[in-house]
Amino acid sequence: MPVTPPAPVVRRARLAVGALFLTNGALLANLLPRYPEVKAQLGMENSVYGLALAAFPAGAILAGLAAGALIRRIGSAALATLGTVLTATGLLAAAWAPGALWFALALLAAGAFDALTDVAQNAHGLRVQRHLGRSVINSFHALWSLGAVIGGAMAAAAIALEMPLRTHLLLSGILFSVVALLARRAALPGRDVDDVAAPAVAPMDPASTDAPAPNPVPRGGRTAAILGALVLIAIAGTLVEDAGNSWATLYLARDLGAASTIAAIGFVALVGAQFVGRLLADPLVDRLGQRAVARGGGALIALGMGLALALPSVPGTIAGFALTGLGSASLVPSAMAQADALPGLRPGTGLTVVSWLMRLGFLASPPLVGLVADAFGLRAGLLSVPLAGLAVVLLAGVLPARRRSAPVPEREQSTVG
Repeated sequence: MPVTPPAPVVRRARLAVGALFLTNGALLANLLPRYPEVKAQLGMENSVYGLALAAFPAGAILAGLAAGALIRRIGSAALATLGTVLTATGLLAAAWAPGALWFALALLAAGAFDALTDVAQNAHGLRVQRHLGRSVINSFHALWSLGAVIGGAMAAAAIALEMPLRTHLLLSGILFSVVALLARRAALPGRDVDDVAAPAVAPMDPASTDAPAPNPVPRGGRTAAILGALVLIAIAGTLVEDAGNSWATLYLARDLGAASTIAAIGFVALVGAQFVGRLLADPLVDRLGQRAVARGGGALIALGMGLALALPSVPGTIAGFALTGLGSASLVPSAMAQADALPGLRPGTGLTVVSWLMRLGFLASPPLVGLVADAFGLRAGLLSVPLAGLAVVLLAGVLPARRRSAPVPEREQSTVG
């Protein structure tokens, strides 16, 4: 039977994971606002610049599948910390790149280490969640969003102060590497495999005094089907995020004629509502279950963006993006949590697969929407958002319904695989 960490240890570990998520969100956000400066300094044409930026997600895809094996070898907390330091190093190398090729190679390395960090910090966050016996994974993702805001603000301040890019990224890299190293000291002790998630348990009959029997371990084909559905839910969440990142401002300004200052509110509405939704999601998951929260979120996405596209107006579209952000808040965290808990898989495997394939979806989403937009208009391209919401409603059955649960260390488990 695994050793139960004392409650203060688990609470400190929760703070540590939150610090890792915030740091991960802040690192890249320190560079993003300075991309135009890099483009000008290196004299990159638009096509070369676009290919160079694609190196970051390409690196994530190349390295992402190694995360599960590395977690089992060195532990999720150690990998998240090491990945943070190496991501910061890769981003600093991008600032020192003498040409476009070296810039792309630095981003490739940074993206690879960022992917390892992402899987590892989620894995450790889910360890903390299991010890607490209640949902906290959404709050970690909310802190990632907050970190991205902090990183962007730091970059804006550095630009305003005319701080050289190399100095700026050196200082931000040192700061967040120190935060990650301190977080490592407060992480959970022991190996990830020692408290791997148990199979989901059936809801308890309030009138019964018997403990619920565990559900049988699904066969390989059914496990693969469940994992595939979880990947699609995660991709739906990232597709919605990309709609705000890549298309919201353009659609409001070009298609609906909004002023540039108003057009930017579409993106702000989506990410702001998503941040709020992640703060609210954990209590809702504990009360209603991941399945109901995901279905409700998918319905919000389909209804909000569907009405905004059917009845186009600037206020209605901004409201549609806000509802979309709110609805998507828990999708990626829920898919990751359930993938990590799938019985029959080695620790970290389900989480790694979902994270890796989700990034493929993120990479494919912009060009697919762009192709539809070129052929039929951006309004038609954005139909992918309500369709993603409907897909979540249909696929949410693979997520667990509300159930009574206790912290994992209080019951004996066996390591699967």
